[in-house]
Amino acid sequence: MAIARFLVDSTVATRLSAPWLGDDFPIGTLAVNLSGAVVLGVFAGAALSGTAYTILAGGGVGTYTTFSTWMLESHRAGEDGDARVLWANIAGSLVAGLVAVALGHWIGGLL
Repeated sequence: MAIARFLVDSTVATRLSAPWLGDDFPIGTLAVNLSGAVVLGVFAGAALSGTAYTILAGGGVGTYTTFSTWMLESHRAGEDGDARVLWANIAGSLVAGLVAVALGHWIGGLL
């Protein structure tokens, strides 16, 4: 899963940008974490439980997404004095993450 995380992060970071936030916004990490939230929501919405859920959610999605990188990138934005990137990364990740997991949960419920 680490390879998938790297590929998604680097591909998104080189192809997309958030011009209103500048070049330092960690859009690749955001894409990884939001896609992971959708997948985790699908598993929950599909009512997976027990061993299957533990393996897929914890072992799969848990190793794909990256809380620590999100926090480090937010910290660095704060250290650099870039409050716009700092708060956009924190608030954007939280709000979009809740929407992503809700979307995944809805999709999982359809399965």
